[in-house]
Amino acid sequence: MGVWRGAPAPAEELARERLTSRLADLRRRTLLYRIFPSPLGPILIARSEEGVSCIEYLTGGSDFAHSRLHGDESIEALPDGAEVEALYRDLLEYVQGRRNRLEWPLDLRLARSEFHRAVLEATVRIPYGAVRSYAGIARELRKPAATRAVAQALRWNPLPIVVPCHRVIGTSGALTGYAGNRVTLKQRLLAVEGVRTRPAHHDFRIERDAMYVRAEEDTESYCLPTCGALAERSLAELTLFASGARAEAAGLAPCTSCRPDLHPISR
Repeated sequence: MGVWRGAPAPAEELARERLTSRLADLRRRTLLYRIFPSPLGPILIARSEEGVSCIEYLTGGSDFAHSRLHGDESIEALPDGAEVEALYRDLLEYVQGRRNRLEWPLDLRLARSEFHRAVLEATVRIPYGAVRSYAGIARELRKPAATRAVAQALRWNPLPIVVPCHRVIGTSGALTGYAGNRVTLKQRLLAVEGVRTRPAHHDFRIERDAMYVRAEEDTESYCLPTCGALAERSLAELTLFASGARAEAAGLAPCTSCRPDLHPISR
């Protein structure tokens, strides 16, 4: 006579398993947030158990009802205290120019697609004090025709500042949009990093002739903007740095042809 091995677990064990599963799901969905004043206006910072998941400029008011997280049924947003307060202190130091890195674990759960996530990850890799173009990110992702899609993805960046979309510009050198139409915020953040801009129509443009240049992503050197190696290069192929020091902090060596270390740009 065979033995029946499919006997159900006791009711108490099944209930415990269901409760454990619900609690685990709640932890995954929970975001702890606080809203703080800042030199850039009211700002919301939220984190999950995996990392920082949202930084948001609140333009309609300084309460949670004006956040993109409000009404999002995929998350459980709860106000928090000390843990998010520490993130705010780091962010404030960054905005004030007293810190050039935000070494936070990131949770990209609010990315809208795998492409969106890839754009955010590429943007994180742009060094402090440097700028790249939307077209340059599209090239890096091997989707050179996706410049507009890159711009659209960064329009919905859930982590501005820490995912530094302010370092991404148009191929004309124009800063273009930021946080809606708040391009002056982009200009202010770049200024903190030493990137020089000038007003242009209803926008700002970088002062390209005042920036050091890395051509393509497979080179390990940086050049003067007048270097012959840069002839006919478009901004889509370049990363521009506010200073030689910033380029060297990113691991680049001076070009042996134009020698930017011996002939620095006059400020």
